[in-house]
Amino acid sequence: MDEWTHDGLRSVNDGLRNQVNDILDAYEQHQARVVEAYRQLETMRVQATSPDQLVVVTVDAQGVLSDLQLTMAAMRTTPEQLGRSITEATQAAARAAQQRAEALIAETSAKVDGMADLPDIVPDAPSLRDIRAAFREAAETRADD
Repeated sequence: MDEWTHDGLRSVNDGLRNQVNDILDAYEQHQARVVEAYRQLETMRVQATSPDQLVVVTVDAQGVLSDLQLTMAAMRTTPEQLGRSITEATQAAARAAQQRAEALIAETSAKVDGMADLPDIVPDAPSLRDIRAAFREAAETRADD
């Protein structure tokens, strides 16, 4: 192999190495964003007040009730009215929590979908997205067992 060919191959190799390193750097940055998003989901709390102002509830990111506060006026209502107020406030908080969680996940997912992947530069290379999905599925399977 002559020197020109060798230098040309080295240049192509360096270019590919730089592209792969850029992709891996982007994935590492994204991984930090994903960790932060999960942390936000774990600590997310959403409050809602019933329309009649009798009840204030707090739910987590999954809509699970974590706190319930009754006003003094709530003590002067019927059990049926109080039940409706609790239900309305809890449903409103759960909807708000779901919307916030979906927005957070959508933002993170959109950034991943816009990133380059290994097959974009090397056609037969494995996709980092596919590898991540396989690990995620394996973790979910273990969690279900």
